[in-house]
Amino acid sequence: MRILKNRIALWLLVLLLPALPSKAQNPLDQERDTLPFFRGFAVSGEIIGAMQMILGDYGQYEAALRLNLRNRYFPIFEVGYGKASHEDDVVTGISYHTKAPYFRVGCDFNVAKNKRSSNRVYAGLRYAYTNYKVDISCQTFPDPTWKWPTSFDVKDIPCWQHWAEVVFGVDAQVFGPLHLGWSVRYRRRLFHEDGITGKTWYVPGYGTQDSSNLAATFNVIVDI
Repeated sequence: MRILKNRIALWLLVLLLPALPSKAQNPLDQERDTLPFFRGFAVSGEIIGAMQMILGDYGQYEAALRLNLRNRYFPIFEVGYGKASHEDDVVTGISYHTKAPYFRVGCDFNVAKNKRSSNRVYAGLRYAYTNYKVDISCQTFPDPTWKWPTSFDVKDIPCWQHWAEVVFGVDAQVFGPLHLGWSVRYRRRLFHEDGITGKTWYVPGYGTQDSSNLAATFNVIVDI
């Protein structure tokens, strides 16, 4: 009888062992816990908008400051300067000019399994805002009613826009502190004022109004 009781007690102990608290940590948990809370910051510059500015009639220069919290959370502040000089549209004959700063603030979340890796896969959110003025003019055209030549030229029309972005991207280490980053963004206008002339052609930081809600960025990043 005593032998039977001992065996039953032994089996109960084996069954209960997984449920008992243990001081030994999972290696991955222990590795995660040893990461410092603040792991530095990074500065970056965006390339696609700059190339659009150089090669086309609109674009933006953009830089960002990003904090690194345990290689998991990355609060970020993006600031830029957008500009458009669209002369004599072939369809409407309208010229459009604007230039203004803009900013975005948000946070990226590293969804890669290995949080210690210098290569990251992330998802994030942004809130963005710009306040800008536009100049719009039109070459001479016949008045639709009276048929005499007419034109218009308006300057410094005040406009503004709030929008949100959902971001998915990759950050890859090239060597040392130098990284390259790619992202795809879904943009959604929240609140806006397009001025007395209606829908503006270009919004600094957002892009042209008739473009897709999807956008892409390519960044050169330096970890500090």
